[in-house]
Amino acid sequence: MIPEWLERYEAQRPKGKKLYELARATVAGGVGHDVRHSVPFPLYIDHALGAHKWDVDGNELIDYGMGNGALLLGHAPAAVIAAIQVAIEKGFHFGNDHEAQIEWAAQIQALIPSAERVRFVNSGSEGSMLAARVARAFTKKSKLLRFEGHFSGWSDAVIKGAAYPFQQSASAGILPAVLDSIVVIPADLNVLEETLRKDTDIAALMLEPSGGSWGTVPLSVDFNREVRRLTAQYGVLLIYDEVITGFRYSSGGYQVLAGITPDMSILGKIISGGMPGGALVGRADIMKLFDFTGDPQRDRYERIQHYGTFNANPLSTVAGMVTLREAATGRPQAQADQIATKLREGMNRILDAERIAGYAYGDSSVFHVYLERHPGTGAATREEIMTGDPVKLKGIPGNVVSGFQKNLQIRGADLLSYTGGVTSAAHTDEDVQRTLTIFNETICVLAEAGIVARLA
Repeated sequence: MIPEWLERYEAQRPKGKKLYELARATVAGGVGHDVRHSVPFPLYIDHALGAHKWDVDGNELIDYGMGNGALLLGHAPAAVIAAIQVAIEKGFHFGNDHEAQIEWAAQIQALIPSAERVRFVNSGSEGSMLAARVARAFTKKSKLLRFEGHFSGWSDAVIKGAAYPFQQSASAGILPAVLDSIVVIPADLNVLEETLRKDTDIAALMLEPSGGSWGTVPLSVDFNREVRRLTAQYGVLLIYDEVITGFRYSSGGYQVLAGITPDMSILGKIISGGMPGGALVGRADIMKLFDFTGDPQRDRYERIQHYGTFNANPLSTVAGMVTLREAATGRPQAQADQIATKLREGMNRILDAERIAGYAYGDSSVFHVYLERHPGTGAATREEIMTGDPVKLKGIPGNVVSGFQKNLQIRGADLLSYTGGVTSAAHTDEDVQRTLTIFNETICVLAEAGIVARLA
């Protein structure tokens, strides 16, 4: 039997349904990004402004996806659009370096402590691929260490450990030898120290400092400080994936918020103002591996080879520069953080009032909702979530996730992925109140249908 909310979703989106039928015959997998896959069909967006977006059928949604976390200033900010319009008149792709690229790199250096040198890429995934290569070249070691549940892009070099079961490949088509080069352990300091002590072939530890899957499985600042101490003690590079947290958790990312400087950082999303782009940044001595020396032997065999037709393209550059100028003030983060705090607090009041087995949590401008099918099987407080089992926190049953997402969407709100979202400087208190009403209705519908559990 088809749930009532799926019928409503389809009825609201006849054009979207037709587009998906066309997409299945033209687009591999039917979608452009696995996160967009949705039953019965994904959203097709026509336009967006501020904190809202409208699909092709005219349905308005309060957006907590924010371009997969890229839009700190909200959709279509006027200053960013104006900068792109000026730049595009000069030519939107040169295939050469340009002056603004240097200015953009200097901006990033001024904000991110680990950015002694900047190398531009086209996405966070490209940044993580490059980081793994640089770490191996610098240390002359072969293995990358990862925590269970952490995601740093879709490439062969880093994807093991992102999905349960964590010791297995997260995708078909990855060679066993590549999988063997990735060591996956739980986010446990004792296990980390034992691993670093026993395995002397680990080049780097790459992690999301906020926790696995943009904080779905969170980590604390104290945990991160111990990780920094241990990696330094054992001579292992520490690589922060700040694709989500960079410029969001503070103007200098998680590392400024926590007072921790990693050896390298991967940046994406906000760095280019919602346009395609990213960067690998790091210590000057590490990043010297990119330098040309004129020594044929060294430049051919010891230097990092790195290409990218669209690296630091003019449109992404100016969009990033305008966005980072605003991010440097701290104002957009303060507004987004305030909105997220109100959402988390309001959601928890509703969950308590309705006696639902669940909990809203998150840091900065991020929120997640943990929902249980059977009460008592998971975390009930933020403290428990901080040390939670990633299988439980990432293992909410599919019908719970789908029911939660679809009931929000038919009422006018959309998430980033799973059961969480991000806020922006464009979100308002009015958006919060409307969202909490939608959330309350959604939770009650799911409880009545037996999709989520009520406490006894």
